[in-house]
Amino acid sequence: MKHHVRSNWDNAILVCAKCSKKLDGGFGPKGRTPLAKALRKYLGLKKGRKAGAGIVEVKCLGVCPRGAVTVVNGAASRDWLLVPARADMAELADELGLGA
Repeated sequence: MKHHVRSNWDNAILVCAKCSKKLDGGFGPKGRTPLAKALRKYLGLKKGRKAGAGIVEVKCLGVCPRGAVTVVNGAASRDWLLVPARADMAELADELGLGA
């Protein structure tokens, strides 16, 4: 098979969309922004494969914590994070290994 598509991603972060929807946002300055969007904005990343890192919302990761969002770092997929609402984006970026 010879079909490949390149990306500029150094890292891929999976964010549970179902958890984000249950929180009704929960992140950003006013607490109304979904985690994926807030993290992308904090890091100054664009959407798509030309961004420095990929922050992708996936349908459901099956953990479903109360008051938090499940996040998986593709480079360290054995350790999943449960990110509570209004979490500090600097701490989260540092824990995910993404430089701000």
